[in-house]
Amino acid sequence: MTVRQPSPSINSDIAKADVAVVIVNYRTPDLTKQCLEALRGERRRLPRLRAFVVDGGSGDGSAEALAKAVADPDYSEWVSFRPLPINGGYGWANNQAILTLAREQNPPEFIHILNPDAKVSDGAVALLIEEMLAHPNCGAAGSQLLGPNERDVPSAFRFPSIGRELVAGAQSDAVGRLLGVAPTVVSSNQSAEADWVSGASVMFRSGALRDVGLFDDGFFLYFEEVELMHRMKAKGWSVRHVPESRVVHMEGASTGGPAARAQPRIWYESRKRYFALTGGPVSIIGANLAWLVGRGAGLLKSLLRRSSDGGGMRTSDLFWFGFTPVKAKPSVPSWGDPPGDPPAWMERR
Repeated sequence: MTVRQPSPSINSDIAKADVAVVIVNYRTPDLTKQCLEALRGERRRLPRLRAFVVDGGSGDGSAEALAKAVADPDYSEWVSFRPLPINGGYGWANNQAILTLAREQNPPEFIHILNPDAKVSDGAVALLIEEMLAHPNCGAAGSQLLGPNERDVPSAFRFPSIGRELVAGAQSDAVGRLLGVAPTVVSSNQSAEADWVSGASVMFRSGALRDVGLFDDGFFLYFEEVELMHRMKAKGWSVRHVPESRVVHMEGASTGGPAARAQPRIWYESRKRYFALTGGPVSIIGANLAWLVGRGAGLLKSLLRRSSDGGGMRTSDLFWFGFTPVKAKPSVPSWGDPPGDPPAWMERR
């Protein structure tokens, strides 16, 4: 794929853009350093680009290693670092950086959330800014992620729904077509609107965050970006996928692998919270039953061969973790709130 360079006609506007890249480290200091090294090249196009690194209570020497790294002259002028006292979760840690930036006299116009296990390609950040400048109603724009083999991986999606849960359980595109359920993954070679984009590399417009609030800190991990973009879409902001903004993502390097298998309790808790916040408690039961119906149909089809993996979910895990009650009161910090308050998920325990 030929990577489009930012349009010369708006290069000056891109160069003026004030963007802060927020990176949350948790026990991956070497990956975080590599992430920062890749960002250095973006400053040729974006002289006002800066990075805000937070350590999410790693407790393994990461904070000390990163503090030393960002003190280097190559980073000290444009990288800030803040160690957090607790592991409050991914959304909460990002919120601490955003809330700190929001209290500056001149907060950044754009905030780019970037995983520490992500490496931006040349022009990737500038292309996200170009997309947002071209679409003033765009509240979030996401990159095309590439796996370690540099092949495209799904990066833009439609919101979870009961119909899509059924299709995911069946692991059959034919079932989706038969029922008229649009696929979960949004595929496009050109920039396009989506419901939500991967939080591994997503740029937010500060004005949109002022309008809808930040990450819901009732999520410890997973689904926090989906719920935030659901709020954005509900208030009229668009979410866009920018396939030419390319970012290599070592998926799972900081979380232990595919979510539903590596950390099932956390993943299912977040899934339940998402459905409860966006559709009410009944939607959780509906989503679970739909997945089970789809799973049953898929197993019947594959009696004579090894069945599919059900989209990362296991039937036993669904029964064990997926039906337990969940408290779903929103906990969304506002743009001007002070940082430091503990996350809601911690208060429930």
